[in-house]
Amino acid sequence: MPKAPFNAWLVPAGRLLLLLGLCFLIAGPWVCSIPQLQLLTQFLSLLVIAIMWNLLAGYADIVSVGQHAFVGIGAYAFFGFAVFAGFSPYLALLAGGATALVFAVPVMLIIFRLRAAYLAVGSWVVAETLMLGAGKLTAFGGGSGVSMPVSVVRSLGVQPALRYSHIYWLALAVAAVALATTWLLMRSRIGLGLTAMRDNEEGAGSVGVNLIRSRILCFLWTAPFLGLAGGIITLQKLRVAPPASFSITDWTVYVIFIVVIGGIGSFEGPIIGTVVFFLIRQYLAEIGVWHFIILGMLSIGVIMVEPRGLWGILRRVVPGDLIPVSHRPPARPLAGSDSAPSGTHLKEPHSTPAG
Repeated sequence: MPKAPFNAWLVPAGRLLLLLGLCFLIAGPWVCSIPQLQLLTQFLSLLVIAIMWNLLAGYADIVSVGQHAFVGIGAYAFFGFAVFAGFSPYLALLAGGATALVFAVPVMLIIFRLRAAYLAVGSWVVAETLMLGAGKLTAFGGGSGVSMPVSVVRSLGVQPALRYSHIYWLALAVAAVALATTWLLMRSRIGLGLTAMRDNEEGAGSVGVNLIRSRILCFLWTAPFLGLAGGIITLQKLRVAPPASFSITDWTVYVIFIVVIGGIGSFEGPIIGTVVFFLIRQYLAEIGVWHFIILGMLSIGVIMVEPRGLWGILRRVVPGDLIPVSHRPPARPLAGSDSAPSGTHLKEPHSTPAG
């Protein structure tokens, strides 16, 4: 019997660490103060955006630098439905995600005519155009923005602790759904095609992967989650303003750093990158502009060592995936049988040579 590698314990240890982190997030409202809950809400919102950008750039080869447009659309739609339409914050959040999906269709038709660097520039132009358009909406305060009415804020709870707990639970729910659905997507046949596109786009197309349809699916898949993240951010900040809601620095530049340093094209990459980003921001933000210089130098250094980011470095040591996302094809029944037990893999008997 072959011996297990000496570092085989790292996989269960890593999964245990992830489980402990999940337990901490679930217990957040009971063990964290209000400022800590606000920080965790920011963490979860940025994690959702990073997961979606990684799906686009890491798998579908859509290097968009304008995805903050959908964050802003979700923010403004949430504000409009909650304040002007009288929706509850929960329904307004869902409506904001749906609005981002609706806007994604014409945006996709525009930027998908472009490729490579032209697509990146085109997506940025679309995002800036939408931001300028939001600045013309006088009902939303124009270019200076507007704060959310007290009545909407108190609908989540009169006490600040209760209110921020509700916002945190919403952020945790959105992040959990984003992770779970993306995990299921990557384990499906569609995910198998996306993984093939990531590894070799021309090869994937030659074996039957529909590249255009896969890109359309990814783009439309990410838009509602970005809109939901925008609604969560607005609910936490209690105001909308074009420069903040459509911030390219907060919702695109930082996200690119997170995905690249964590490991682009991997499921674990955005999680690792978001943790590293928040640790750096919390402990180095006091040094001013040097904070950004350190972020840039760190990302360049990691890429030079391992293009797959920190997860690529860890993967050299960890003998397995912490979160397995490989495609699992269904078991095939034997010829002539009506069905086979689910999850079982049957083997045909070996034939015995004659004579």
